[in-house]
Amino acid sequence: MLYKSLVYKFKEIIKENGTIFTEEDQLACYSYDAYAEIPVLPDIVVKPSNYEQIEKIIKLCNDANIPLITRGAGTNLSGGTVPKTGGCVLLTTGFNKILEINENDLYAVVQSGVVTANLAKAVESKGLFYPPDPGSMNISTIGGNVAENAGGLRGLKYGVTKDYVMGINFFCPEGNYVKSGGKTVKLVTGFNLQGLMVSSEGMLGVMTDITLKLIPKPKTSRSMLVLFKDMITACEMVSAIIAAKIVPATLEFLDNFTINTVEEASKIGLPTDAGALLLIEVDGYEGQVEEEFSKILEISQKMGGELKVANSLEERNKIWEARRKALSSLARLKPTLILEDATVPRSRIPEMMRRIQAITKKYDLTIGTFGHAGDGNLHPTILTDRRNKTEMERVEKAIDEIFEAALELEGTLSGEHGVGTAKAKYLEKEVGKGTIIYMKKLKNGTDPKNILNPHKMGL
Repeated sequence: MLYKSLVYKFKEIIKENGTIFTEEDQLACYSYDAYAEIPVLPDIVVKPSNYEQIEKIIKLCNDANIPLITRGAGTNLSGGTVPKTGGCVLLTTGFNKILEINENDLYAVVQSGVVTANLAKAVESKGLFYPPDPGSMNISTIGGNVAENAGGLRGLKYGVTKDYVMGINFFCPEGNYVKSGGKTVKLVTGFNLQGLMVSSEGMLGVMTDITLKLIPKPKTSRSMLVLFKDMITACEMVSAIIAAKIVPATLEFLDNFTINTVEEASKIGLPTDAGALLLIEVDGYEGQVEEEFSKILEISQKMGGELKVANSLEERNKIWEARRKALSSLARLKPTLILEDATVPRSRIPEMMRRIQAITKKYDLTIGTFGHAGDGNLHPTILTDRRNKTEMERVEKAIDEIFEAALELEGTLSGEHGVGTAKAKYLEKEVGKGTIIYMKKLKNGTDPKNILNPHKMGL
């Protein structure tokens, strides 16, 4: 617990239009995120109303050796926004202004607390496009997206958050204001500090303003659903599409268990006897879209798939509702949901799916798998109850083997969720000891007191 004198100092800092929480029931709301682990209460939660207050909060935490955890919407899936030893949680959700949308130079400047979907809607109203679309985009904030390098359904064609970051302004752990990057397409003055902030998981600075690249909105699009009798053939079609030099805007998949779970929850007309389904959208100019659609239809027929195309906006929305509701539908089945995001090269997806299916049987677990087939980002989702110690032991062994399989297939532990606390113990297996040493030197050099989001990534 913080001394009363320190609590008083926090209250003095944010007394003008800020908010502070110190009661246990209030603190409990910020003791967990979307990753399933035992909650840890912060000592205090502060919601500043201006950047001067942020600066003073950081300096106070640094001077008093108080851990500082920056938090947006708390949708993080790897324990990245959860305090591990108490401390101060700093909420950025109040900084939710879109400061500029520049149609001539194709960029937007936003505060870190802007909700991703709100930015997407604002730029689309001007005929522009911000492609990153994490599954939590209706809740998650841009600052959190940058900190975790969030991906989404359109990652195959358009890339992820890092591909759109042009500049970031942030406070360093000692409270100094840092400006990096800017509004020009070319900018090579100084270190690429905005690149360093991407995937930093709140460990190197507190972001304020973020400059993001925009692109013209695609002229048209076409969505379709392809049904298969088994998961492996569906995965093989993914490779066939890419080999045909087609890069869909979105190329997603659901296994049979997930299909049935979504249909039971939403009643949207999914065929529950399908072994797997692919959800595909191509976009661009009309001629290009029609050509790519024809090629995909030809591929699906050769591989024994049944293709259904959306002929109206209502049908399109139903197709994507199936994917958007996968996680929430699975979450209804058991008290604890563990969503992983092991990622492999596209050509290794069939083998990775075989491994996941074998692991599911070996440990007698309930696992639904869906994800971004186009970029190899799989979401094996384990449904369990963390109160069942015997089953949780099997879950831990299964997760170990899933990650081992991903690395053996030249993949990664995480395609978009980050490391946080969830994958810290596995990190060295992927990146090597030298990388961990270098990361620790960076962290220690910029944050010698280890104030910002300590105990994440094993640092």
